[in-house]
Amino acid sequence: MEENKYKKLFQITEKLHSTLDVNTLLGELFVILQEVYPDFSYYLLLSQDTHSHNDLPIIDLDYDSENMTAINAYVSGKIQFEKSIVANHAILYAPLKGGRGVYGVLQIIAPNTPQFPDYETEFITLLARCAGSALENAQLYQQSRKAISDLQLINETSRRLNSNLRLTETMTFMSEQIMTSFDAEEVGFFLFSDDQEKVKVLSGSTPYFFTKQARSYIDYIKEKIQKGSGPLFIGDLNLPTITSFHSIMAVPMIQRQKLKGFSIIMHQLPYFFSFQTFKLLQSLLHHSSLALTNSLLREELETLVITDHLTKLHSRKFLDEKIQRSMKMDEEGTFILIDIDNFKEINDTYGHQIGDKVLIQLADLIKRNIHGRDIGARWGGEELAIYLPMVPLYTGTAIAERLVEKVSESTNPHITVSCGVSYWNKEQLDSYQNLFKRADEALYIAKETGKNKVIIQGDNITVV
Repeated sequence: MEENKYKKLFQITEKLHSTLDVNTLLGELFVILQEVYPDFSYYLLLSQDTHSHNDLPIIDLDYDSENMTAINAYVSGKIQFEKSIVANHAILYAPLKGGRGVYGVLQIIAPNTPQFPDYETEFITLLARCAGSALENAQLYQQSRKAISDLQLINETSRRLNSNLRLTETMTFMSEQIMTSFDAEEVGFFLFSDDQEKVKVLSGSTPYFFTKQARSYIDYIKEKIQKGSGPLFIGDLNLPTITSFHSIMAVPMIQRQKLKGFSIIMHQLPYFFSFQTFKLLQSLLHHSSLALTNSLLREELETLVITDHLTKLHSRKFLDEKIQRSMKMDEEGTFILIDIDNFKEINDTYGHQIGDKVLIQLADLIKRNIHGRDIGARWGGEELAIYLPMVPLYTGTAIAERLVEKVSESTNPHITVSCGVSYWNKEQLDSYQNLFKRADEALYIAKETGKNKVIIQGDNITVV
């Protein structure tokens, strides 16, 4: 009988070590227990268990548990006994011990038995040790696979990010990677303003962060990050104004020792993210920081190239390219050429510094009177321009007339402007050189006929 039992133990050992899947292994262990001890009850108390076993008698091993006998078995790594005070039951706690540590405790309850015989205790000890060794191997295997998967994620992310993606593409890619890899519900990326007071939500963040409800989370994390808290790992956030999301990870984005922004990853369930996930997120963002910085710097440089440094309007080169593209893709468009009347007198009377301020005032008025795809640009000197794609002539003329009126009413020192307006549509052959020429001719007429007005110039048509 003993010989058969130990032959069975050999078969059990072979069976348990034949799988490297933790869930399968634990299921096999309970099948074996049912075969060997059909009249006994048993539970498995696992430490740091991250698997789902709804159909198995597995419970968490809590260090603050009242079951001190189970805790003693786990801590000492030695078998422990307990006698039930309710009935004549013997209870045994066998540690699942591997070469690197103890992974849990097997609780076996023998009904109508005052104590376990020595031979049963020895067998259960060997069985628990066999299960502990198999569980350790399976967990190490899964940990190694997870480590390989994490490294592949970091490598693939770094490779993609270093392929000169645009900033929006970079943020979108990062958001998708984090959502997929971490099962996150919301992912946001934020940049600080120059004075560190405001934060901008970057495109590529999930839509939730563009809503008013997200402000409480953003402001809370912003304050923590600015105080130098470093990366934040919050398992169960409970604040009066914050109720929806409880699990939060936040990592600052640092460029050349300067805090540039931060990222937020959230889930509604408390304690959803593991600390391993938090460390992986830090590593992922650390390896991606150079690509993120390069995307930011590249777009800042591109903005400088296409922007007039004084007025912050677009450059003429940028305007030329946009109009040429519009005349190929759109159905119509209106072009407005603007010149400050008597600008030389402004410079002679007040100085060039005031002249620059006048240009900035005019540029600001242009920005406030256009929107969407409309383009405001510095044409050259005291001349500025507006291009309105997909805007008919009467609308473009109304915008020019409103601008003339606003300039006359609100500038200090007081100035006026003259505007030349031209228009194109698909029904007639045209070129952007002719479009500019007609607007320039209309502007010349406006200057010669009294200034502070709008002139429309079409083919052989001049409208005052």
